[in-house]
Amino acid sequence: MRIGTLIIRELEDQFVPVLRNCTNTTDLKKIHSHILKYSLSQSNFLVTKMVHICSINGDTDYATLLFQQMIEPNVFLYNAMIRAYTHNHLYSEAISNYKQIMRNPQDKKFIFPDKFTFPFVIKACAGLLQLDLGKQIHGHVCKCGPPLNSVVDNSLVDMYTKCDEMTDAYKVFEGMTEKDAVSWNTIVSGHARLGEMSKARAIFEAMPDKTVISWTALISGYTRIGSYPDALYAFRRMQEVGIEPDEISVVSVLPACAQLGALELGKWIHFYSDKNGLLQKTFVCNALIEMYAKCGSIGQAWKLFAQMPDRDVISWSTMIGGLANHGKVREAIELFEEMRKSPVEPNSITFLGLLSACSHAGFLAEGLQYLDSMKKDYGIDPSVEHYGCVVDLLGRSGYLDQAVELINNMPVQLDSTIWGSLLSACRTHGNLEIAIIAMKHLIELEPHDTGNYVLLSNIYARLGRWDDVSRMRKEIRSKNMKKTPGCSLIEVNNVVQEFVAGDDSKPFSDEIYSMLELLAVHHNSNSSSTMIEDIAINLE
Repeated sequence: MRIGTLIIRELEDQFVPVLRNCTNTTDLKKIHSHILKYSLSQSNFLVTKMVHICSINGDTDYATLLFQQMIEPNVFLYNAMIRAYTHNHLYSEAISNYKQIMRNPQDKKFIFPDKFTFPFVIKACAGLLQLDLGKQIHGHVCKCGPPLNSVVDNSLVDMYTKCDEMTDAYKVFEGMTEKDAVSWNTIVSGHARLGEMSKARAIFEAMPDKTVISWTALISGYTRIGSYPDALYAFRRMQEVGIEPDEISVVSVLPACAQLGALELGKWIHFYSDKNGLLQKTFVCNALIEMYAKCGSIGQAWKLFAQMPDRDVISWSTMIGGLANHGKVREAIELFEEMRKSPVEPNSITFLGLLSACSHAGFLAEGLQYLDSMKKDYGIDPSVEHYGCVVDLLGRSGYLDQAVELINNMPVQLDSTIWGSLLSACRTHGNLEIAIIAMKHLIELEPHDTGNYVLLSNIYARLGRWDDVSRMRKEIRSKNMKKTPGCSLIEVNNVVQEFVAGDDSKPFSDEIYSMLELLAVHHNSNSSSTMIEDIAINLE
């Protein structure tokens, strides 16, 4: 018996270097045939290694066949299968294999899970967002899992945060005897993802060792809730403490640059990305293109797009949308036609940018054609946003009756944007009858939006119905509605300043308003040089 075992081990050892150098399932199948030839198909050791190769290559079907032919798989093979399924996002299959391990403990074939089993099972629960199942696994960990294991604890914290159960996540976190960077980052990311930035910030500041992942979690959290100045501030602080941004960091902060118009910082990120090889990542280029487009530098966006070695559907869609927003409608349509010839198929976002371009330019025939092409050529069901663009297009073109007909036949739930577009078109073309219909729906959807009442009031004024204008103004006052104040942003010395109408809390607000008055006085002046001299004197 002992001699036979030694021979088997020697044969197994001969296959180890061969399997170690195997990188694809084609070669693996050839090796497997030799393993069968030497009657080693029941070797848990060799099958575990083969399953690992299948996992790396994404061939879970072959891994499953290897596993199913085993008569008595051990815990290492079970772990390899659970890991393979989880690695390839087959979470239900991973859970199913775990349940096989946890069969009746009285069974002679019962296998105790170990510290390598639980992290991947817990990850599968997180992937399925199965909180109740995750809690059951947590119970198994407490009952028969390894004591004081940071990898398992980190997996539990991650599972709870992804299931939005921060209370339990924090309980596990607080009970950990050894908290590493992963533990802290997971808690920060969990709060940030839920928009709880005050909690995220407090935990972040308490971290003993902050990594680029920590800073990125904070930056992306601020960006997600629209706190863009805080996102830029965190990004600058990260650099000040000597941590270099990675591709995730720059992609997290670029939307904040785009929303604030921080073009100079965006350009620096472009330079930094180019210098550090980050432009090889398509998603980094996509984020930069969007930033340039939203900051008004469509030429830079186009230049970067043209230089991209690989473009995905986001690249094409972002560029088409950017051209549309800058009024370059012909260029947007030409780019779309070029996209059609490429291997990349358009998606709903691509068509949204395209229809928006047609709407802004009044290209009625093209817009209707693209709306029809979505379903017919690409199997994409138009959403309310797509229909909204076409309603706006019909309204701008004066086809209000056709716009109403399209609205009445839409297979989607209508929102305020649809009726708002129609009301705006009624103002342009002086159609009171349809305006009243649109207003009726807008009052139901947005009862406190002052802009809708003002639009209808303007239609009444255009038609000379001053009694109705007065009635609308009284209604606005009676409902105590207030218009959202306008705001503008400007970037000076890499710092973005926000100005809100009527807000005098800014430093140097007296000087700012004095400057505005001076500009107004010189508005009709024919001598620009004199105005510049007066401004210079005033600043001194």
